[in-house]
Amino acid sequence: MKFAIFGNCFQAKKSLHAENLFAILKQHGAEIYVDWEFYEFLTKDLNFTPKVSGLIGDNDFEADMVISIGGDGTFLKAASRVGRKNIPILGINTGRLGFLADVSPEEINDTFNEIHNGQFKVEERSILELKSDLEELEGYPFALNEIAILKRDSSSMISIHTTINGAYLTTYQADGLVISTPTGSTAYSLSIGGPIIVPHSNTIAIAPVAPHSLNVRPIVIRDDWEITLDVESRSHNFLIAIDGRSESCSEGSRLTIRKADYNIRVVKRYNHIFFDTLRTKMMWGIDNRSK
Repeated sequence: MKFAIFGNCFQAKKSLHAENLFAILKQHGAEIYVDWEFYEFLTKDLNFTPKVSGLIGDNDFEADMVISIGGDGTFLKAASRVGRKNIPILGINTGRLGFLADVSPEEINDTFNEIHNGQFKVEERSILELKSDLEELEGYPFALNEIAILKRDSSSMISIHTTINGAYLTTYQADGLVISTPTGSTAYSLSIGGPIIVPHSNTIAIAPVAPHSLNVRPIVIRDDWEITLDVESRSHNFLIAIDGRSESCSEGSRLTIRKADYNIRVVKRYNHIFFDTLRTKMMWGIDNRSK
């Protein structure tokens, strides 16, 4: 198989995991291509020079599978590089929480034995697309996790006039608004009180950030509905964060958010069940009083 590898370039203490990954891929006779930034990190910072078939310098690459080694942030960056290529992505977690990158370093050997034998599943995850009617967005306008509209300064909240399918919903007076996919429901959205949504539920969650009114609550809608946002701000601009990639936007821009016309494919082991991952990561059922 042909693999494209993207990795976290700030985890020198976990270099043994990367070395183990390359050794296992070599054992399986894999064709290996590595993102040039990650390869430079391995060779210069970790003094480890893996044997590879080539380096990836831009988004013009092909592979049977993409490997992301790091945390969920590394996985999101890999997903943006994959885009519409329809290449499945496997996440190896050397970070912290790891909902997307949920294969532990201890599972690498068993995981690639299963992949070599074709014993794995691929899940389709929906993507959100953002468009602005006034200005061209500088960054990648697609989000696997969430699109967040946030105030730029610390002095005052922003007003976000929200319409769904042409019907007025409400005006959020808040520090921001997070629109998330089911995949992103366990990320930023969860930290502001948004609901946990199971994958493949075909929904979008809308959750305010520090709302001025206490009776404003998150809402879940169908993912084939269109969301329109008009933002007012005292500073006449605000921030847009797309899977953590932030840029400034001018007041008066009408933002449209809808489900993208493609999905990201996520590789999962057969024994990795969402509810098991959720229970483990959220530590449900653990009673710290017994310690």
